[in-house]
Amino acid sequence: MTSILVRDTSLVISGIPTPHAHAELVGARARVQAASASDSGTTELVFALTQSRWGGSVLPLPTGEYRITTDADLAGLTLTDTAMDGMRVRVAEGIVTISAPIDPVYQSPEGQGALERRYTAAGEPLENAVFFESFYGRNASCNPLALDREIANRLPEVTRYWSVVDRSVDVPDGAIAVVEGSPEWWRARGASRLLIVNDWLRRAFARRPGQKVLQTWHGTPLKRLALHRPGFDPRRMVAVIRESRRWDGLLAQNAYASRILKAAYRFRGALWTEGYPRNDVLISGDAHAVRTTLGIAPGERVLLYAPTWRDDRTEMVDFLDLNELARAADAVVLVRGHSRTLLPGRDTEGPRVIDVTSFPDTSRLILAADELITDYSSVMFDFSVTGKPMSFLVPDIEHYRGALRGFYFDLIAHAPGPVVSNQADLHMALANPQRAELFGQRYTAWQHRFNSRDDGRAAERVVARLIDQNWLDAS
Repeated sequence: MTSILVRDTSLVISGIPTPHAHAELVGARARVQAASASDSGTTELVFALTQSRWGGSVLPLPTGEYRITTDADLAGLTLTDTAMDGMRVRVAEGIVTISAPIDPVYQSPEGQGALERRYTAAGEPLENAVFFESFYGRNASCNPLALDREIANRLPEVTRYWSVVDRSVDVPDGAIAVVEGSPEWWRARGASRLLIVNDWLRRAFARRPGQKVLQTWHGTPLKRLALHRPGFDPRRMVAVIRESRRWDGLLAQNAYASRILKAAYRFRGALWTEGYPRNDVLISGDAHAVRTTLGIAPGERVLLYAPTWRDDRTEMVDFLDLNELARAADAVVLVRGHSRTLLPGRDTEGPRVIDVTSFPDTSRLILAADELITDYSSVMFDFSVTGKPMSFLVPDIEHYRGALRGFYFDLIAHAPGPVVSNQADLHMALANPQRAELFGQRYTAWQHRFNSRDDGRAAERVVARLIDQNWLDAS
């Protein structure tokens, strides 16, 4: 008789009639092949529910649904909601659902309401701690990650909490992961002396006396944001202003971004124009190490395709045949979807295509790439730190700048690389040996405007300010 159970951090299906040689758990961003053992005419399948991704720690699989692919008959096989180390698991109709390790009593609106009330009423003293959150807890990356590394190096006595959506998120050495919505998350958020985030603060926020919030943001803007987005909406205005009042400091990559962020959010706090800490690695990082992690052979040409998200669709755009791009350019293509397309999307596959949407940090992908292909993403302002070639594929530019979002400047007039509208023209641009000469002056002007502070020491300057203004305790 076929049965299912959890054993340590594995899902075990026993009593399957032999032979059944192959079985996998297949999810949107991860897959696991089963280990099998046969005895007395039956097979046992063991699916590890942990994985080392991108050379990181062995951690639970990302939350979501995983289909069991096998020719065995698993009809009617069920496993009720079961707690495991770092996750909760249930099985029904051949679908394995992995969820965050939060006690079900706290997952209801009533449970979260109780935790929120406890958070807003708390009055205990602040800890000498920092609460980090990057892209709503989907990874530990961007400017918060670079600042974490500098704080850990300079102030090892400071406790570092990282907000994560689940236990699959790899946090920096020495940091404490707290799952969003858990009692530990609410407590750490309320007790930390400093919050460092790169997007809006979600859920209720009750500032403790002496508590500070540094908003690092996550890119120099080409596309209009906040109050500057098309279509006036009074509710949006109220939400934007309420959010910006939560921030004590706002970090900008350059003077251009400082002006826009201040106006778009009607920000009244301290504006710090210090370059982006996330770009420090572009000056001093090891590209070879990143390529090795990605499994890219020495000497390969590497193209990074990183389009932004669209307000009118949930998944990444499909303007390119990525396998054809890899063939035509004789290159490995790294596909990096925007963080907003991480959860609804699925990994792209191909013989020389690597989907790196779930890779924890874009900066290291920039380090590994030889060239960038993007559209309207702020990655263009980071990639230019390297001086490496960029191309811009923008088949929907009229709709995007005219109706969807709008731009702060004319991309076509100022882009430091070819701007094309279709794949054939992109192939021609990538093969043009005169690109560097054609766009050299534009590239230099671009770097002068947007990268003058990206010198590899931005994290050092920001942490020095945090200490100087007593937002961090260095005593």
